[in-house]
Amino acid sequence: MPAKELFTIFKSNNTQMAADTFKITIHMVSSLDGYIAKKDNSVSWFETSDSYEKGVTVTKQEAEEFLKKIDCYIMGSRTYEHALELSKAYGWVYGDIPTIVLTHRKLPVDRPNIETYSGDLSKLVNEQLKPNYKNVWLVGGAQLAKDFIRLNLADEIRQSILPVILGDGMPFFDQIGQEQALHLKNVTAYKSGMVELCYEIRK
Repeated sequence: MPAKELFTIFKSNNTQMAADTFKITIHMVSSLDGYIAKKDNSVSWFETSDSYEKGVTVTKQEAEEFLKKIDCYIMGSRTYEHALELSKAYGWVYGDIPTIVLTHRKLPVDRPNIETYSGDLSKLVNEQLKPNYKNVWLVGGAQLAKDFIRLNLADEIRQSILPVILGDGMPFFDQIGQEQALHLKNVTAYKSGMVELCYEIRK
């Protein structure tokens, strides 16, 4: 499916947050064999023709209500550059939500809700994110997700698995270097054949 449509597939099953709770969710879309991107960064594999009769659908209103609960996005520089490229065709899919791009490079920023950050991740979370936001989503890339898990900064993993085997590309988890216990919170199968796994990261 096109990148513009990725944010119309989420349903808030048992994920509503208490008003005083801060949470960082790692969200990745992957193939069944665990790849989140092809080597050429193409997204044609998002468009699948599969159909699962018992799967659920999400209305436009449900998707909009769910997205309203996300009050900040964080991403790595390559994810940001890829999103910029896709925005030429689909528009900026993250809307006006504050977005923090983690990078040591000077990147083009032309939206007032986007800022870059190159410091310590723990400091970012404790001094910038926690005082200002409640529901933060990390949307890429894989290395950044691994860093947040290693540093015990993430609270939840949502992996949306599409019905395709890529065979090669950028893996979601590649030699993370440590064992991490998880708690399965929810499983949702969609009519498109996509399955979303929602795990709490045990600390």
